[in-house]
Amino acid sequence: MFEKLQAAPADPILGLTAAFEEDANPDKLNLGVGVYCDGQGRTPVLASVVEAERRILERGESKTYLPIDGSPEYGRAVRQLLSGAEADGRTVTVQAPGGTGALRVAGDFMHQLYPQARLWLSAPTWANHPKVFQAAGVETAEYAYFDAAANSLDFDAMLASLEKIPAGDVILLHGCCHNPTGVDPAPDQWQRLGQSLADRGIIPLVDFAYQGLGDGLDEDAGGLRLLCRSVPECLVASSFSKNFGLYRERVGALTVQATGADAAAVVLSHLKVCIRTNFSNPPAHGAAIVTTVLQDPELRRTWVGEVAAMRDRINGMRHTFVARLAERGVARDFSFIERQRGMFSFSGLNAGQVARLRKEYAIYIVGSGRINVAGITDRSIDRLCDAIAAVL
Repeated sequence: MFEKLQAAPADPILGLTAAFEEDANPDKLNLGVGVYCDGQGRTPVLASVVEAERRILERGESKTYLPIDGSPEYGRAVRQLLSGAEADGRTVTVQAPGGTGALRVAGDFMHQLYPQARLWLSAPTWANHPKVFQAAGVETAEYAYFDAAANSLDFDAMLASLEKIPAGDVILLHGCCHNPTGVDPAPDQWQRLGQSLADRGIIPLVDFAYQGLGDGLDEDAGGLRLLCRSVPECLVASSFSKNFGLYRERVGALTVQATGADAAAVVLSHLKVCIRTNFSNPPAHGAAIVTTVLQDPELRRTWVGEVAAMRDRINGMRHTFVARLAERGVARDFSFIERQRGMFSFSGLNAGQVARLRKEYAIYIVGSGRINVAGITDRSIDRLCDAIAAVL
């Protein structure tokens, strides 16, 4: 059965990490995979997480299965963090193994119940988005988003793209810290976007993986909240990998806003079928950590401070990055990096320059030119800027 199989292509991001691990250069630098590093280049375990785990182990909770849709307490905590208030009865949440798992549940839901609907992705988008939904049997298409020449959002082209999307199709939006560009709509643009989607009958699916790492927990949710007030129905795939540092725990959720409580209950019943025939029940430990932190005022304050520290380091590194490049006499204007938000910077480096960074300097970034700013440290910034100046 397996003798004639050809090897599958490596994942463009995780495959890059595998190549990095095999590189013998002691000065190698991995800025491809989206993992936060502190000033020493380590991915820390948050103090709020350590204390939450201590309490969980002390309680000695059962290891029996969670419900198909996950912990009810976790679902309430997720909805409260997304909306900033207690959600009403027309919103339901199912627990998922990471944000990617939540996206796949959304894809299965679309394919099984709305097989004619297409999913529209921003150009560009996270490299795994089309693959997740194509694996679920969902047809994908693209809408205009990024103006590469201006390194900014091309909002007029984005609105024009919506005119081509038929009612009943789904559009995937990045809630904040757009991956890979770091460029997000402004609040008034979110308002216009929501009204346009509502008028045209297009359903938004929001990938919300970086809450708190742009401008603040509530600030980063501002666009999502405006959108949800404008449209009658919405899906949100959220993740705690980044803002809790729970990468390997796979903690995510899919939240659905319906037109009313009865419709939400029907949606939930179908989401349970999708989950039961996929991973059956969600993992418990990571969700218990998140729930413990968000429900305890003291732990929550600690966590909010830790998220702020991560955010400040990322935004500070953006300013340092731009300044150090300018010090090296680089003619290209990189000031747009300071305006981008989140872990990633769409640097504008082309494929040849990316290849040279890897071959000549053992600096690994994604082929699109996306750089994980959260992986740059005070020790690596000068070497990185020297290398970029050289390949330019």
